[in-house]
Amino acid sequence: MGLRFMEHILILTDDPDATRDWWVDTLGFTEGEHPDFGFPVHWLCIGDQDVVHIGQRQQSAHQARYLATPDEDAGAANAAQGAADSTIDHVCFNCEGMADFIARLDAHGVSYSERHADGAPLYQLFMREPINGIKVELNFPIAEAVALGRVPGRTSHGATDIAA
Repeated sequence: MGLRFMEHILILTDDPDATRDWWVDTLGFTEGEHPDFGFPVHWLCIGDQDVVHIGQRQQSAHQARYLATPDEDAGAANAAQGAADSTIDHVCFNCEGMADFIARLDAHGVSYSERHADGAPLYQLFMREPINGIKVELNFPIAEAVALGRVPGRTSHGATDIAA
């Protein structure tokens, strides 16, 4: 028994709707149903699985109590929230259909960098979600990049490589 997959990431932001719109419009997530937590949230899905949760930063005392770990109070949870945001370096998704993703990113004017992952059979695209600055990594099979004639280390839109 051990780790099996990433269940979800929670993004607490000053603009939940714009954050949701970027992830849905740019990356193709769908918005899904969620329980009533007593504060507004968006759950974004890949297929039927919710993987990105979005909420308003410091929305209410109820939210702070709900999100606090058992050993901290709501005030400590709110105070720690900014530090927690900065500890997430990036979120990564395994993908297919590289040509469609590149077309979607280009259509939305998203700057991204790309690279062959240190000799691994992966080709990676990196970008920043513009509302909160979250680094997003998309991993594709190297065969898709080769079929598209992508050159390892090449950047798009003048972006520089972002280290993962």
